[in-house]
Amino acid sequence: MKALSRDLSWLRFNARVLQEAQSDNVPLLERLKFLAIFSSNLDEFFKVRVATLRRLAKLKKKTRAKLGESPRRVLKEVLAEVGRQQQEFGATFREQLLPALNEQHIHLLSETELTDKQREWTLRYFREKVRDLLSPVVLDETLHHLFLKDQAVYLTFFLRQPHDRKAKLDAERVLTMELPTKRHGGRFVRLPDEGEERYVLFLDDVIRVGAAELFPAYEQVTVNAIKLSRDAELDIEEEVSGDLMEKIRSSLAKRATGFPARLLYDPEMPAEALRAVKQKTGITDEELVEGSRYHNFRDFFGFPSFEEPAFHYPEWPALAHPTLPRTGSLLAAISQRDHLLHPPYQSFDYLTRLLREAAEDPCVSAISITLYRVASKSAVVKALLKAAKRGKQVTAVVELKARFDEESNLFWADKLKRAGANVVFTPPELKCHSKLLLIARREADETTRRYAYFSTGNFNESTAGLYTDHGLFTADERLTRESAAVFEYLHDQSVVPELQYLLVAPFGLRTGLNELIDYEIKQARKGKDAYIILKVNAVEDTGIMAKLYEASKAGVRIELIVRGIGRLVPGLPECSANIHQRGIVDRYLEHSRVYVFGHGGEEKVYVSSADWMTRNLDRRVEVAFPILDEGLRAEVRQLLDFQRHDNVKARDFDNKFIGPAEGGKPLRAQEATYAWLKGLKRRQQRKRA
Repeated sequence: MKALSRDLSWLRFNARVLQEAQSDNVPLLERLKFLAIFSSNLDEFFKVRVATLRRLAKLKKKTRAKLGESPRRVLKEVLAEVGRQQQEFGATFREQLLPALNEQHIHLLSETELTDKQREWTLRYFREKVRDLLSPVVLDETLHHLFLKDQAVYLTFFLRQPHDRKAKLDAERVLTMELPTKRHGGRFVRLPDEGEERYVLFLDDVIRVGAAELFPAYEQVTVNAIKLSRDAELDIEEEVSGDLMEKIRSSLAKRATGFPARLLYDPEMPAEALRAVKQKTGITDEELVEGSRYHNFRDFFGFPSFEEPAFHYPEWPALAHPTLPRTGSLLAAISQRDHLLHPPYQSFDYLTRLLREAAEDPCVSAISITLYRVASKSAVVKALLKAAKRGKQVTAVVELKARFDEESNLFWADKLKRAGANVVFTPPELKCHSKLLLIARREADETTRRYAYFSTGNFNESTAGLYTDHGLFTADERLTRESAAVFEYLHDQSVVPELQYLLVAPFGLRTGLNELIDYEIKQARKGKDAYIILKVNAVEDTGIMAKLYEASKAGVRIELIVRGIGRLVPGLPECSANIHQRGIVDRYLEHSRVYVFGHGGEEKVYVSSADWMTRNLDRRVEVAFPILDEGLRAEVRQLLDFQRHDNVKARDFDNKFIGPAEGGKPLRAQEATYAWLKGLKRRQQRKRA
C-alpha cells in the first residue's frame, strides 16, 4: 500500500508553518511568531520522534524487521529534510524578515552593528541588569560531567591569550553557562529609540558586549550559543505493571536527564570549545546538528510588540453565542435545545460559566469530566473544586499520560482529591483523550436529568483562545445516556457498553468508521452518489487508509482536510484517483475533527476528539458524537464548506497554495467563519421574524 512516512509527512506540515513566516500577506510580527512555532515544533519533533527513531535503529535486526520500515533509512531521510528546512528557516529570517523589520524602522542588531553610543548604553545595561545573573562554569579537569538542561540556551566562552603572559593562567580556557532568559525577564532588550528608528538586541549580544569585562585577564573572548534537546518519549503506553502514578513521577524526573537527542551549535564556534562540550557531556557526533548564531527561536513569542496594530492580526473579539444567554441559567437554555460552541470565534466562557452554575446549583448532584490538558490557572478545575467542597459528587478522569502536561495534571489531581473529588486514572495501556462533561440535576418533577458537553478540544482556557474547536451542549437523552455509559467504562473497562449513537474507541470507533465507509462503497457500486468529507489533524492508520483506497477505487468521492500528518497519497490512478487532500495553516490552529458521510442522501455528521491514527482508534478512549439537530448539522457543514473552498490559506498535498480560480474571489476560511458566526444571531432573528 502506497503511504508516506509518518515523520516525513509531519515535516511537510511544519513546512506549511514556515510558509506562513514567508508570506507577505501575514502581518510582520505574526510572521516572527510563525518562526517561533516552527522552531518549537521542531524541538518537540527531535525530543520525541527523532529520539524514538534512534532507539528503534538500535534494536536487533530481527526486531527492526517487524516494524515494516527501516528506522535507519527513515532517520536518514528525516535528518536530510530537517537540514533542508533549517537552511530555509535561516534564509527566511535573514533575507526576508530582518529586511522587512528594517523597512518598518525596527532593527534587530548584533553586537558588531552597535554605534559607539549604543555600545556604551549596552555596556551600562550589562553592568546594571545582567552581570549579576551570570555564573559561568569552567570546563577543566576538575569538572567530571557537564549537565545541560533540556531546551535551554547555553553560551560558551572560549578564552585565549592572557594579557599577562607571565601570569599562571591557561593559554586557553572554555567556560559555559545557561543564558538567564527567565531571570532577566525575556530574550530581548530594547535600546533607546533614535527618532522613528527602534532598536532591539538579543540578550546573547548584550552578554557578548560585556564578555571582556567578565574575563579581564584574557585578550580574546569568543562567545557562542549551544542548545540541547533531550529524549522525551517515555513509552508509558508500553508499561503494564506497577503503580502508574509513581511511574509518572519517576518518568518526569528521568525526562529532565533524558538521553541527548540533538545538540545545536553555532557553526562559528571554535573547535576547541565544541570539543570540550562534547567531552564533558558525553555527546557524540551523531547528536550534533549545525545550527546558527542564535537558538530557541521560540523566544520570538516574546519579541517587543511596539503596539502597532498593522504588525499584528486584526482583533477578532470572541463572539457572544446566538442561542446561549449572556446572563441567567445556561442549564435552562440547554434543557430547551442543543447548542454548538465554536471556540475561539465564540467565547469559551460559556463552558466555565456552566461549571460555576452547576457548582452553585443546589439541584445539581453530580459532575463528571475528563481532563486531558488543563490551563495552569484553570478556571475549570477551580469550579470543580468549588462543587466538591459544596458536597456534590465530582468525578474527574485525569489523564496522567498527556505528554508534557503530566506534572500539571498531577498537581490538579492532588488538589481535586484533597477537596473530596473522585479522581480516576485510566490504566497504563489506555489514554483518555475524549473531552466529556456530564452534569446530573434533580428537576422540579423530582426526576434526574443529565446535561452533557461533548468537545473536540480540551477544557483549557488558554488553548481555547488559539485552537479552533467545536463543542456540543445537549440534554438529549440519547446522547447523555451514552455519555454516562462512557464514564462507567472509564471506571471499569471490563464492561463494554452497547452504544447506538456515539462511536467510542477503543471498542467501537474503528468498526463504526469501517461500517460507514463500507456503506459508501456499496452506494458507489450501485451507481449512486457516495462521498466522504473528513477534517482531522492526522490520517495515519494503515487499516483506515486501505479502506479509503478501497472506497476511492469503488468510486466514492473523498475530500480530506488534514492539518498535520497525512500518510495517504491522493491522486494515484490505481488506488486514489477520487481522493483529494488539502491542509490549512492560518492564525488559529485547526484542531476540530469532523467526519461527514453521504449515507444515501441522509447525510451523517460526526464531530470528534479522534484523529484517524492507530493510537486514537485502538489505544485511547475517544468519542465521535453525531450532530442530531438538523439546524446544527447545517451549521457544521457551512463551516466545513468554508474549509473545503478556502483559496487563500489552503495548500494541496504537495504544499502548493490553492489559489482562486480564474475570475474567482478569494475565500479565507477562518476569516469567513468569523464573519458568518458574527452574523448568525442576526440571521436567526430575521428567520424567526
